[in-house]
Amino acid sequence: MGTSTLLAASIVILLFSVILHEVMHGLAALYWGDTTAQQAGRLTLNPISHIDPIGTILVPALLALTHSPFLFGWAKPVPIDPFNFRDIRKGELATSAAGIAANLALALLAALLFHLLVSFANTLWLQILIFTSYINLLLAVFNMIPIPPLDGSKILISLLPPKAAAGFAALEQYGMFLLLLLLVSGLFGAVLGPVLILLMHILGLPF
Repeated sequence: MGTSTLLAASIVILLFSVILHEVMHGLAALYWGDTTAQQAGRLTLNPISHIDPIGTILVPALLALTHSPFLFGWAKPVPIDPFNFRDIRKGELATSAAGIAANLALALLAALLFHLLVSFANTLWLQILIFTSYINLLLAVFNMIPIPPLDGSKILISLLPPKAAAGFAALEQYGMFLLLLLLVSGLFGAVLGPVLILLMHILGLPF
């Protein structure tokens, strides 16, 4: 009962975390003058508006069914038109960073609750809080990688000189292939694993 409950809670937390990530992109874009996400009805936490058949359903389900040691997934990206921003470079930077910031905030909040409740909460609730911190740190760190179309690449583009930014942006057509190659090769796990362990240690959480 405990294991199945934890798995169900983990899936819900993963779903909420990836959806909040996308909603924060849309809210930041709205602040900088782009109403595209708002007009598309994407500024909501209703999961129906954000479901990606592969990233939100298939990948987490396969990981859960195969008893994977970790869960991962993503929501359908919110539509954003940077040409509507009052300042394109600042708008791109803020919008790209907003999703990462949301995941970091959730990770910190869960860690704080863990330390406040560790003396009297039951094990299941503590495991849920640990997973909440872990999955949100994973989402934040993964999205910081400067490979298109991840948020880190858009942050880098917004900081580069215009000519260099245009050249880097042209690499986006190869981004998904490069990401897949790094995932399959195990390089991502080799790099992200120690980073996540370090961050969990900094937050004082078991890993």
